[in-house]
Amino acid sequence: MSTTTAEEAGRRVEDVLDRLAESGDAEACAAAEEVVRVLMEFYGSGIARMVELLGSPAARPPADPLAPLLADELVASLLNLHGLHPEDVPTRIDRSLSALSQPVENAGFDTATGVLRLRVTDSTGCGCSGTQESIRQAAVDSLACFAPEVTGVELESGAPREPALLQIGTRPSLAGADGRSSAAR
Repeated sequence: MSTTTAEEAGRRVEDVLDRLAESGDAEACAAAEEVVRVLMEFYGSGIARMVELLGSPAARPPADPLAPLLADELVASLLNLHGLHPEDVPTRIDRSLSALSQPVENAGFDTATGVLRLRVTDSTGCGCSGTQESIRQAAVDSLACFAPEVTGVELESGAPREPALLQIGTRPSLAGADGRSSAAR
């Protein structure tokens, strides 16, 4: 990967924006300027987060200086975006899944299709489709930062769910207050 200086990058961005302005398409020029602003905010946030993580007293002296950076969603997404993340895909998938509040495990990742199969490992809510979809969506959101190679998530059921516990009590008496059954009245 070649290194671009801030001066070179600034000059190239200005050249592109100038060409757009010369084209007379004000809408395209405004959109391009907005893209530049959004990207600058994104990268600025990422750099600020790195400085915050590396400068915090809790991060000194870290056994692994990259650990706080690799665990952060924003920094991890920047590293992945540029192919700079030092962890392999399975490690990043595991990191992502360990950050979820729902108990799931990796049931297999198909590198050809990008589909990750997850198995729900514990009882989670009622087992209804809404609960299952919230688990799947939480995984999708987390994986987007840590393992963008995952392009789809499928849920498998874990162990068979135990039937709901039924409370069995004594049957109410059929006799009324006068001692006669309700059928005799």
